[in-house]
Amino acid sequence: MKKLVLPAVGALFLLQLASCINTEREVGTSKNADRVFTPSPEANRGRVSERTVLRTVNAAHTFSSTKAKDNFVLQLRGPKIATSQAYFMIISPTGDTLRKEVMPATALINERDLDDPQAATLRDKEIAILQGMNSFFRDDRFVQPAVPRAAPQPQNVDAQSWTSVKDDARAVGFDYPSADGRERRVAYSKKLGRAVVIAE
Repeated sequence: MKKLVLPAVGALFLLQLASCINTEREVGTSKNADRVFTPSPEANRGRVSERTVLRTVNAAHTFSSTKAKDNFVLQLRGPKIATSQAYFMIISPTGDTLRKEVMPATALINERDLDDPQAATLRDKEIAILQGMNSFFRDDRFVQPAVPRAAPQPQNVDAQSWTSVKDDARAVGFDYPSADGRERRVAYSKKLGRAVVIAE
């Protein structure tokens, strides 16, 4: 029994000695040895900022190439869902950014998702924004051809972009809500080598 007690007492003594050494070191580097350390409120600020990614939704779809799919990304960035910004990006199979657009998160709200848009609470709006993210890349938003043959050119669309997409029957269009709440269609112009807006 004595053989077990002596090593146990020795281990406890070494443990106590180590804790005293650590305490002395901590007190020695402290500016005020009598004061207990408490983190300042400023230390917790800045963790959630305008660049904080709250949620990301991805979809892979044919767009700029028929051989590989492009990556469609929608990110919600900001400190709170209702006041955040939605970053919409289309990235080619080779990693090039074909389109990058920023819109307020409220542009993702579909009025039909709210029972009463006038009386909607903050929580109702946040849920509607998240539902809008979930349905942002629905299959029915992708259309081919991007421009029907008989479609007239919209006045607010660049003529060169319009004709380059209209001439390509294999071009894929993607419809999404823009910052001003209207539907916008974007398509890839092989002739121009970039994504262009063909309807607003």
